[in-house]
Amino acid sequence: MRGIKRIAGTAIAVGVLAAAGCGGGDKPIGSASSSNNSSSSASNGAGQFKKGGTVTIANVGGQTWPCQFNPFNPSVSGVASGFVYEPLTFVNVLKAGATTPMLASDFTWSPAKDSIVFTIRDGVKWSDGQPFSADDVVYTFNLMKQQPALDLYALWTGAGLTSVTAAGNKVTMKFKGAAEPYFFNFANQVGIVPKHIWSTGEAASKPSTWADPKPVGTGPYTVASCTSNNISYAANGSYWQPGKPYIEKVQYPAYLDNNPANLDLASGKAQWGGQYIPNIDNFYKSKSPDNNYWFPPTANVALVPNNDPSRPATSKLAVRQALAYALDREQISKIGESGYQPAANQSGVVTPTFDKYYDKDAVTTAGYDKPNPDKAKQLLESAGYSSSNPLKLSVITVTGYTDWDASLAVVKQQLAAVGVELSIQDLQQQSYNQKLYTGDYDLAYSSQTGGPTPYYELRQLLYSKNTAPIGKQANSNYSRYSNPEVDKLLDQYASADPDTQVKLVKQISGYMIKDVPVIPTTESVDWYQYNTTDIQGWPTQDDPYAQPAPYNVPDVGQVLANLYSKSAQK
Repeated sequence: MRGIKRIAGTAIAVGVLAAAGCGGGDKPIGSASSSNNSSSSASNGAGQFKKGGTVTIANVGGQTWPCQFNPFNPSVSGVASGFVYEPLTFVNVLKAGATTPMLASDFTWSPAKDSIVFTIRDGVKWSDGQPFSADDVVYTFNLMKQQPALDLYALWTGAGLTSVTAAGNKVTMKFKGAAEPYFFNFANQVGIVPKHIWSTGEAASKPSTWADPKPVGTGPYTVASCTSNNISYAANGSYWQPGKPYIEKVQYPAYLDNNPANLDLASGKAQWGGQYIPNIDNFYKSKSPDNNYWFPPTANVALVPNNDPSRPATSKLAVRQALAYALDREQISKIGESGYQPAANQSGVVTPTFDKYYDKDAVTTAGYDKPNPDKAKQLLESAGYSSSNPLKLSVITVTGYTDWDASLAVVKQQLAAVGVELSIQDLQQQSYNQKLYTGDYDLAYSSQTGGPTPYYELRQLLYSKNTAPIGKQANSNYSRYSNPEVDKLLDQYASADPDTQVKLVKQISGYMIKDVPVIPTTESVDWYQYNTTDIQGWPTQDDPYAQPAPYNVPDVGQVLANLYSKSAQK
């Protein structure tokens, strides 16, 4: 699924809105919230809608389902987080980081923002009937300390987390210094797991690889059944939000290719889509007045060179620069993505979403504002390549992602024009993930999640503590880029004032231009199609209560808890 990039990406590759009519939500990221809850306009009171109906998701995964639901495994967390596992707080990227209380009903920062106290919600039960408590929260975070492979956001090693303790229904997290920017990661992207399940058996002995085939969570849904072809979710009858979820069943078929998924969306067989549809107005929108779409840009799609010295070509700066100069991003956008995904820029800052962080002059001065094939050829020659000794590279991508295939066809043609021979490896999702995470590639076509500011995506891409030696699984910095100066800038962000944070992002993005560790091609939008024939309550451009694509976690839980069936109300 596109969630490979959203850890949860990644796929990077990571709740649900509470009953409306109460005070609370829409607080700025990391600001203290009330003990009540808020929600979108989709719901105006607990138990407002009768239960019933089924939602079918069409989101291409490029593989059949392995029936694993481990929220710490980026390869499968997209079918677990939000559906089954929930965070302490939901942070809405599309509303400048507005927060909504989830498993924590309240939180309070210390004056120095170096510690935070969460009030854990009373009356919540795990889906097996056991009570949820502060001990589960402490267990989850300490497990990440004991097992670094689970610490997907480098909270213990990079964010300065020093302790997580409980006293009654209060959980205190302490950090080495100011930590407010990490709130998005630890409060929103970490799904809390049950201590009574994870502290025994294979879950305890192999937490990073445990399949978790029958997940026990606090979320709106449980896994009713799973086969290689379909995951069937059932409403959690003991869910802590009264009356929710309204939709009784969710079906998640496995699609190996965009085309059958697109046909199911166009016909209304599936109601919720998350992939590229070429000529969408004619193929999809014209088929029914109830077929709708919306594509908010949030991050980047990129060509990711392997920066590790074990790769003699892509570890050379001149080669990476040559690749970046050779690409005509406007053409990649126009041909590969039908213009639905705008052209990206080498700074890695998504525009116009984050215009104030974008240093356009720096991009122009470096010459990356337009393609420069002649410069690319000169750089390749300086690196020892020529027509008699051409540079040969391979790029890994996910089979079934037809837009990525089309984009890479353009990339291949553009690189051929400067003397680079590119071979494209279309891989099943699991094989792709394995190679990406362990650094077994020359180039990878990839995308990760963003956040309320460009800092979050740049930290995933560039922070050395998010990477790992070749052969070991990296958490998000798959390119194996390491620069102490960039690490220092990223570490300064947490304690900086807002104006300084903007300056820091510009400095960090300057290293994207200088070192070319990653080569953005297009801006990654949320691919989102939705059908309103029977299902209502969808996020829209006018009511962006969550990122709308079904591969966004934990946002998928937000959406599912607000949807309802019109026919069930009769």
